[in-house]
Amino acid sequence: MTTHSSSTNRAPAEGISTFKGRERALRADRLGTGGLLLSVLAATAPLMVVAGVMPTTFAVMGIVGQPLLFVVLGAVLVLFSLGYAEMSRHVHNAGAFYAYISRGLGGTAGAGAALVALVAYNSLQVGIYGIFGFEVSGLFATYADLEVAWWIPALAAALAVGVLGWLKIDVNAKVLGVLLVIEVLLVVVFDIAAVADPGPEGLSLHAFNPDTLTGAGVGTALCFCIAAFLGFEQAPVYAEETSRPHVLVPRVMFLAVTGVAVFFALSSWALTVATGPATIVPTSQEQSAGLLFFLTEDRLGAAFTDVLHVLFVTGMFAAMLSFHNVVARYAFAMGREGLLPAAFGRTTGSSGAPGTGSLLQTGIAVVLVLTFALTDDKPAGDPTAPVLHLFTWGGNIGALGVIVLMAIASLSVVVFFVRRGAAAAQAWRLATSAVAGIALLVIAGYTVKDFDVLVGAGPDSALRWILPGVIGLALVVGLVQGAILRARAPETHARIGLGNEAFQLEKEAEHTP
Repeated sequence: MTTHSSSTNRAPAEGISTFKGRERALRADRLGTGGLLLSVLAATAPLMVVAGVMPTTFAVMGIVGQPLLFVVLGAVLVLFSLGYAEMSRHVHNAGAFYAYISRGLGGTAGAGAALVALVAYNSLQVGIYGIFGFEVSGLFATYADLEVAWWIPALAAALAVGVLGWLKIDVNAKVLGVLLVIEVLLVVVFDIAAVADPGPEGLSLHAFNPDTLTGAGVGTALCFCIAAFLGFEQAPVYAEETSRPHVLVPRVMFLAVTGVAVFFALSSWALTVATGPATIVPTSQEQSAGLLFFLTEDRLGAAFTDVLHVLFVTGMFAAMLSFHNVVARYAFAMGREGLLPAAFGRTTGSSGAPGTGSLLQTGIAVVLVLTFALTDDKPAGDPTAPVLHLFTWGGNIGALGVIVLMAIASLSVVVFFVRRGAAAAQAWRLATSAVAGIALLVIAGYTVKDFDVLVGAGPDSALRWILPGVIGLALVVGLVQGAILRARAPETHARIGLGNEAFQLEKEAEHTP
């Protein structure tokens, strides 16, 4: 099986990024370690996790040991990353997940993974528009005494993200970096304040006690918490836009997953310290998504809490932009390899950005926001309002899709190296990939089983099967597309997952006497 070398990621001037006169490569040398790290970490939306996911997990699941869950999930994802990162040294393709799966399991499986990735990351990105519009509407009501429908700021954000998506990726990285650093610093300030002024139980480490992970809610809590990590796995998507992908991508992945695990474990522990482990669950049930703001106002004052509210919104914007960039690059890779129309496989102007993919994602976002706006016949503050359905449905559909992709990618890593005759040399990485794949399949199973809890639907609601069924349908349609291509367009099928390498090989063939 042919693998990438560094020569397959050279700039257009070196003569290998064009195919039949059209741009088929993303611009190299745009991102270094810092820019790549900031681009992937922005998707984790740290403030949104601390202010939204953590209180929800405490309140709904009643699990005090959430900090320990982040440690456990961090360990699982490090195991996953060992094989995934090694794969990134051999495959440099903006298609990331589906490219890796294609190399291990074949083009048909890759086509299925490609559509799952496109649906999953679109769902994650569009879902955030729901909570973004809800929060911005609340800020207008609180600070300007203006009633603004949630979909107005949501649409404005979609257009702003679309414009940024056309710019150079290093410009995007700077925007993401500034927003990310500020929100991380604010969370760290809260963590320090909580430790300095603990609740009635003092600096208790009870939340790290394994006994806190008992009960029926642990599996569902894993589903909530693993969604907080989403973003680290995006590093290979930007491989073509780095100067040394075989070095930078693995480095950034490990920095991201370990950094996220430590940061969220300490921040969720700080929440238990601030309230006391014995009262974190009832306090979260009382305050809901207002828990962090309730605790900061008591310790750091109203002005700090106001700033935190604003940064809560800008952090969501950063996450939307990060997911937007990923979707655009998946669409680019799919267009380049025949899984989407060829127009998606071209870059745009001097920015070298995947402009058509960016337009596709913006169009999907606008259509879905308008669809939910037209069905919004309840007040924005009503917990059953479609604005919040957009967030919970989109977020959980997307999270399930990424978990499934990680599980399949773990299997693909094993098959890839076994077929290359490298099983002995990579034995320990293959073992960790297998363990991670099994763990991820278990989490995916819990996610499907408890989907009604994740989206706030009743146990008898059809949504518990319809919503996760979106990912199943995407997988089936993608597999059918791959099978059809294999039968009717074998040359196109053979290119799935090869990225620039396929076009370089064809170009060399054209010049061979």
